[in-house]
Amino acid sequence: MEVTTRSGVSDWRGQLREFLERPGTRNVILGIIIFNAITLGMSTSAALMASVGPTILMLDRIVIAFFVFELTLKLIAYGLSFFRNAWNVFDLFVVGVGLLPQTEGMSALRGLRVIRALRLLSAIPQMRAVVQSLLDALPGMGAVVVMLSIVYYVFAVMATIMYGADFPVWFGSLGASFYSLFQIMTLEGWSDGIVRPVMLVHPNAWLFFVPFIIVTAFSVLNLFIGLLVTTMQQAVEDESKAALQAVEEEVRDQSDELEAALSGLQKEIAAMRRELADLRSERHG
Repeated sequence: MEVTTRSGVSDWRGQLREFLERPGTRNVILGIIIFNAITLGMSTSAALMASVGPTILMLDRIVIAFFVFELTLKLIAYGLSFFRNAWNVFDLFVVGVGLLPQTEGMSALRGLRVIRALRLLSAIPQMRAVVQSLLDALPGMGAVVVMLSIVYYVFAVMATIMYGADFPVWFGSLGASFYSLFQIMTLEGWSDGIVRPVMLVHPNAWLFFVPFIIVTAFSVLNLFIGLLVTTMQQAVEDESKAALQAVEEEVRDQSDELEAALSGLQKEIAAMRRELADLRSERHG
């Protein structure tokens, strides 16, 4: 009786998991996520809140109730394995934040519910590939960031020593030099805003700033793009290899089944031939 009960519960949870993993169910959940993101954006408009504020708040409560119901079903269906999925833990955190009291101090945290829209990244295969590529590129990006930081530090110290006395706002301290060099690296108003005024006092300052721009804006930053392109290509190749391997395994399984069926047919034909031979021998005998 106990075995039967456990088996029934397992089958029921399996059916619930199958229901939650259906494409239709996932599409409904994603639609609610997008709708919630839109309503949260609408709640930032003072004009909309003045006219349809109660309706927006009511829809917000309905959506939160739906999210709680969804997570409850997932907890029942998956049990402790629910926490092995990072997206499930992320959803649980965001929904928990959404349930916090709507006070002045907590209102900013409740806005984190809009982050649930990031679940779209896990639903679209192409987006998953991009996210995976970004994650795979992080180790290489770390090395580039360290190298860029060293370059920044060297140039910031030099700029503070050379130009700090004459231009204290831009290069008066190491922090100010870091910020000014970052602005120069972005190529936002670097010429007329910083470099040309410095060159009025230090005519040879271009010998410092031009190499800095070449090293940072054109060389180091392109390494990020190269890393991303390389990792995305690798991810696409890995995905293609996995798909090809799955097809090969499916073909291999089908060929094994076909060989087994042919072997069975051959055995049946051989048995029929033996029976016919026995019948003929009995008649002649």
